[in-house]
Amino acid sequence: MKIRINSARSVIILIASILFIGATPVCAQIDSSSVVTSSDSTIIKAEEFEEAAAPMPPQPSVDEVIAKRLKALQNEVPLVYNAKIKGFIDYFSVRNARYAMIMERRKRVYFPMFEEILKSQHVPEEIKYLAIVESGLNAKAVSPAGAAGLWQFMTFTGKEFGLKQDELLDERLDPEKATVAACKYLSALHRTFNDWELALASYNCGPGNVRRAIRKSGYKETFWQIYDYLPKETRSYVPQFVALTYIMNHMADHGIVADSLEYPIAYDTISVDQYFDMYTFSELLNICSDDMRKLNPALKKGILNGAYPYKIKVPVDKMAQFYLNRIDILDACSKVVSRAGVATGPVAIRATSSSSSSSSSTAGTTKVYYTVRSGDALGSIAAKYHVYITDVKRWNKLSSNTIRVGQRLVIYKKGGSTVATSSTSKTKPTTTTPKATPNVYYVRSGDSLWTISQKFPGLTVDKIKKLNGLTSNGIKVGQKLILN
Repeated sequence: MKIRINSARSVIILIASILFIGATPVCAQIDSSSVVTSSDSTIIKAEEFEEAAAPMPPQPSVDEVIAKRLKALQNEVPLVYNAKIKGFIDYFSVRNARYAMIMERRKRVYFPMFEEILKSQHVPEEIKYLAIVESGLNAKAVSPAGAAGLWQFMTFTGKEFGLKQDELLDERLDPEKATVAACKYLSALHRTFNDWELALASYNCGPGNVRRAIRKSGYKETFWQIYDYLPKETRSYVPQFVALTYIMNHMADHGIVADSLEYPIAYDTISVDQYFDMYTFSELLNICSDDMRKLNPALKKGILNGAYPYKIKVPVDKMAQFYLNRIDILDACSKVVSRAGVATGPVAIRATSSSSSSSSSTAGTTKVYYTVRSGDALGSIAAKYHVYITDVKRWNKLSSNTIRVGQRLVIYKKGGSTVATSSTSKTKPTTTTPKATPNVYYVRSGDSLWTISQKFPGLTVDKIKKLNGLTSNGIKVGQKLILN
């Protein structure tokens, strides 16, 4: 009996010992949760190693990324991705990244205009990138073969689509007119082939060469199917278009950033149907001649012969000044002036051998004093007296075209006696025979009550309004005014 009791005690003690020993680590983990044992640390490091060694999900290749981007850009013109196009993307993003940077710099000058015209002509907007392939966005670009302008029209094709060309004017260089013509031509090519890639190829090599390539290919229907049968230049033409379309939209992804940006000059237009000298116009209105050439690149020599009406683009901030002196300015611009090198640009100094007003002698002229008023410009003052800006500057020893209100200028004009001009002048005029004021005057284009009052001594705006019962300054062309 004792043996059984002792055995039972032994068993109970053994079980209690096991329970006590096993419970110790559990209590330690609960009470010392901030302490990590060496065995736990080993487990954590093992888990970190296991996670680091786990295979990463597959990353898309560069080709897959570019193909996906092209697909996202695609609208109506197919933008496929293959080895040929990859080669041109590498070229424009690496080997000739400077070209892409220059296109980024220039695009703001032309792209807004392109987009507006393309939309109005129902041509896909992405066609704007074709001008980069054609001309590098240079409105005055001329190829060795004679193609000219942003869209590189040949002479015959340009005339076929309404671009006027003669010894003074080349509308292939006019950005707006050439873009409209390009849209019409590309639309016609698209109607012929019912495929934009083939239309682009035709724009480069002509529809005849594309039809020949289609026949040789066994009457295949896509650009890439007839690729091997096209002229060598045309095989590169469409891939360049696709590559540049991609680059111009993902330049930053390839680390290309323009160092400067160009913007268009805000302009308005005036219609002229007379002989017109653009450089005289620039001088009279103090416009930078380079700006006038940029706005009117189609004027090959900077002049028009008046054979047809033409719209001249003028910086918008000069329009008010032009309308205030319209008649005098257009009259001055109608004078033929000999200019050395006029085909390539204006010359600051006018030829003087054939013009008495540019002569150093003032014989046979009248000395006139003019006091500068608010709104005056050297050009408008010169136009008023039918003299040259260069002469006014010489007579007054001016080194620039800058004048200030209240400044007194000496003018030598033909005929008459010495007289002081401007209401602010204090010089007493000598006796002179004033120009007789007519009884009636018929309003001409560009006239205002103020310009009419300036034509005749003693006439004022208020007097004209009183004589004619006018309650405002508004007048219209052909209106009869009583002046006396």
